[in-house]
Amino acid sequence: MATNLIVRNVEEDVALALKQLAASHGRSAEAEHREILRSVLQRPKRRSVAEILSNMPNVGDDADFNFRNV
Repeated sequence: MATNLIVRNVEEDVALALKQLAASHGRSAEAEHREILRSVLQRPKRRSVAEILSNMPNVGDDADFNFRNV
């Protein structure tokens, strides 16, 4: 199901930039607006640093990476 959105009080320079971007992609300003909303709002959730670090494989002891003792 689709919903209609109305955006009011858009600055002229923003509206012009939207039209220019749309033209560069070969689509209408309305289609460009939909694509911008879709790409920003439906992107995958960003993972936290803690989540990324907790998923890293165990590759050895800290001593294995101590090059000062070599």
